[in-house]
Amino acid sequence: MTIKLLLLKSGEDIISDIKEMVIGEDEDRRVVGYFLNKPCLVKMRDPSLLVEESTEEQKKAAYQVSLYPWMPLSKDSVIPVAADWVVTIVEPIVKLSEMYVEDVLSRGTENDQNSSTVEQSNSDNSD
Repeated sequence: MTIKLLLLKSGEDIISDIKEMVIGEDEDRRVVGYFLNKPCLVKMRDPSLLVEESTEEQKKAAYQVSLYPWMPLSKDSVIPVAADWVVTIVEPIVKLSEMYVEDVLSRGTENDQNSSTVEQSNSDNSD
């Protein structure tokens, strides 16, 4: 299982278990696209700042994260995407990956909206 976060040309953030779509072999091998297994659109909303009472220095930004099925009217659970539509592919943060595995892959609830709160230290939000 290879869970990645993709940014598409459309501006959508998609989390999915992905596999490369390749043509050719050895030196002629090239990636022409990706197969997305149960892809979900990732939406962040309601950012708020959490301050612990002991000290104001320990501030964390909390984000509400929701997962929505991407292409929910398709009866296919694996959706091909051309490589030229993908801007970048990165590792999702651990909490987002866990949320996707538990709520989508394990339960098979990709047709439901799933949401959770993800906390991130302000020190991680560099300018």
